[in-house]
Amino acid sequence: MILIFNNVMAIFRKELQGYFKSSLAYVIAGVFWLLACSLFVSEVQLWTAQKTAGQVVDVPQESLKSFLSGMWWLVMFLMPSLSMGLYAEERRHRTLELLATSPITNWAVALGKLLAVWTLFVTLMLPVGVLEILFLSHADPPITAGVFVVGHLGLFLLAAAILSLGLFISSLADSSILAIILTYALILILSLLFLLGERWGEPWVAIFDQLSLVKHYVTLTQGVLDMSSVILFVSYIVLGLFLTAQSIDLLRFQRR
Repeated sequence: MILIFNNVMAIFRKELQGYFKSSLAYVIAGVFWLLACSLFVSEVQLWTAQKTAGQVVDVPQESLKSFLSGMWWLVMFLMPSLSMGLYAEERRHRTLELLATSPITNWAVALGKLLAVWTLFVTLMLPVGVLEILFLSHADPPITAGVFVVGHLGLFLLAAAILSLGLFISSLADSSILAIILTYALILILSLLFLLGERWGEPWVAIFDQLSLVKHYVTLTQGVLDMSSVILFVSYIVLGLFLTAQSIDLLRFQRR
């Protein structure tokens, strides 16, 4: 167990150091900060304007909920750009076969890569989180801590689920471009399943609602700690890791 942990951490450190040496990561960080901070400020201005117009609204709480809901689009479009090269670049540099036949288990490699790219996303969120806390610390009445904590839990779980599924797609694709296109398609399908359910009626409404990323993410952004939503995101994370390990195992088998 200690050996597996050390292997995971070795992959984690290698991948994370690679991000901080990559110019693409800094471009993505700049775009993310610009869009996320702009979204937060625009939501505050929107709800402040409604209060000024005479509506009874809790500006800090409604701004936070709307901001987290809007972050869905930003995460959906930016996470595949982080996951697209996780294995596709290994394939392009002809190091994937070496990795597949190394003594390190495919689970450990996949988990190390996922932890590294997820940690990068958490790092990207830190300046945005500081902006949120600076604004919300002056809220009167104080904002409910549960809305902030559960909402951000949903955001981090959503990012991890998309990255894990993108990791699997990257293990299949020959190029990063193909990986990002296929990841966008998969995430879009999983997000909008509820629309298909509404069109087809029962029992598909209930089934697709349970599988939809959007439905469960919106629930968490409202501050509702629904365990079925947490379980769904964790299931997608584990599924992505499992399929990635199987994909690399298949490559190892083909090279024997």
